[in-house]
Amino acid sequence: MTIYNFGSINLDHLYQLDHFVRPGETMASNEYQCLLGGKGANQSAALAKAGASIKHVGAIHSSDKIILAELESQGVDVSLVEQLDVPTGHAIIQLTKEAENSIILFPGANHYLSRERVNSVLNKATTDDWALLQNETNEVDYIIQAAHSRGVKVAFNPAPMDVALTKSVLPFVSLLIVNEIEAMDLAGVETIDAAAQALPEMYPDLAVLMTLGSDGVLYFDGKGSLKVKAFKVSALDTTAAGDTFIGFTLSALLSGKEISEAMQFGCAASAICVTRIGAMSSIPSLDEVSEFLIAHKNDKTEEV
Repeated sequence: MTIYNFGSINLDHLYQLDHFVRPGETMASNEYQCLLGGKGANQSAALAKAGASIKHVGAIHSSDKIILAELESQGVDVSLVEQLDVPTGHAIIQLTKEAENSIILFPGANHYLSRERVNSVLNKATTDDWALLQNETNEVDYIIQAAHSRGVKVAFNPAPMDVALTKSVLPFVSLLIVNEIEAMDLAGVETIDAAAQALPEMYPDLAVLMTLGSDGVLYFDGKGSLKVKAFKVSALDTTAAGDTFIGFTLSALLSGKEISEAMQFGCAASAICVTRIGAMSSIPSLDEVSEFLIAHKNDKTEEV
């Protein structure tokens, strides 16, 4: 079983600040780092570290071959990453002392996927495989429908949220992964509880993982719901927490674990992640997550 991640690859320019820059304000950063990131690349790295077979489908500038070496060192298959004469996507990230972040994205090569390229990749996939997508690349709707038409199951993390696009592809999605804000936007409601009630009514055949930050994760489908508590840690940087959760949870699910166990697996990985600075560099190893879970074995799943 292989996961084909049609995902972004970014260079993250990370600035640590006392507070977010306000309109008209110029301020010096306390520290600067240039790190490999992008929601797609982060999720591929997390999947690989969690033990999944992951092929990343994306694009970078031909001069940034060091990116391929870094992804390969994480265990990601980069044979389907194109090298183009287009700038690699990048992000400008402000990180405050409270571990909050604000991000500006430039898509660059991430928006150069062609339909011919998509079809070439998906023609190699089988019905045992999955396609994973976020909203940082182009042709998202086409990729999802093309995967579904071939019997390839789709996991979709629609961030940044595009409500119209997301609604248009939900009939072709097997697993939707959203945070509470994205879920409320998608359901057109103003509270988490309302979103959790509305989405199963709107899409009874859809399985949804709704991340709730420090409150944990809620899973629901047309049959019921399940909530897993978050692990309590001292957060330094939340940049890649969601991507880490997705990678470890999806890998656990596809390896045959029950949904509650897979969610706890993802929560443990994201808990470790937020105690470290950076995006991809903060993703833990499988051994670290396993050890963390043993140390927190008395933390229980809550059914709702």
